[in-house]
Amino acid sequence: MSDLFSLQGKKALVTGGAQGLGRMIAEGLLKAGAQVVITSRNADLCTQAAEEMASFGKCTPLPADLSTPEAAVELVSRYREAMGECHILVNNAGKTWGGDIDTFPDKAWPGVMAVNVQTPFTMIRELLPEFSAAGTLDDPARIINIGSIAGAKTERLHAYSYAASKAAVHMMTRDLAGDLAERNITVNAVIPGFFPTKMTAHLRSDEGVDPALLNHIPLKRLGKPEDIAGIVVFLCSRGGAYITGAQIPVDGGVIGCG
Repeated sequence: MSDLFSLQGKKALVTGGAQGLGRMIAEGLLKAGAQVVITSRNADLCTQAAEEMASFGKCTPLPADLSTPEAAVELVSRYREAMGECHILVNNAGKTWGGDIDTFPDKAWPGVMAVNVQTPFTMIRELLPEFSAAGTLDDPARIINIGSIAGAKTERLHAYSYAASKAAVHMMTRDLAGDLAERNITVNAVIPGFFPTKMTAHLRSDEGVDPALLNHIPLKRLGKPEDIAGIVVFLCSRGGAYITGAQIPVDGGVIGCG
């Protein structure tokens, strides 16, 4: 059992890995033994985060603004030059937009859909040679798309383009899983609930978490770094090699108990 969840010898790319959920995931992969490349639009933040995570393992910063497919293609080229192999891709970088339905602007759609749906697809397509070379029948290459409970159930967040984009990510994951299984590549979606990130900052204060939010979560707490890191490490390890096309909530029961 000691090596069931080991990622020794694996190379991973985590988009948006310098902060928030992405950083939690990157740290988990590093602690499990993987070499990890992280991205961020902010070059200084990306470099600083990689330096801070270096105590857990080899962490390489590749700053990138993934708002266009061309940027995703360029990132893959830079990753390929820096790392060569790719065993694991975590499509975590995302964008949101909130607003009242009566004034929700048309400009809130193209950028959100591009970052949340098109960029992950482009990343996967461009890395297919690496995935095909890395994956075997017993140890496939792993792709994990980060979805959202907003794309799985009505959360009344007034983030219409974001919710639609995450629902698209969930379905895209299933389509890709079916198409790539024969190449020894698994594709799964992780569906986080409420974690202590920038997206929930308005619901937290020095006094604690908004009681209304905690009452909405059956397990009565926000997610912890080990909650999101644990499921990703599992899916990337030998223990998760027989899972593909899954959409796994990590949400304290919001979806499953709702």
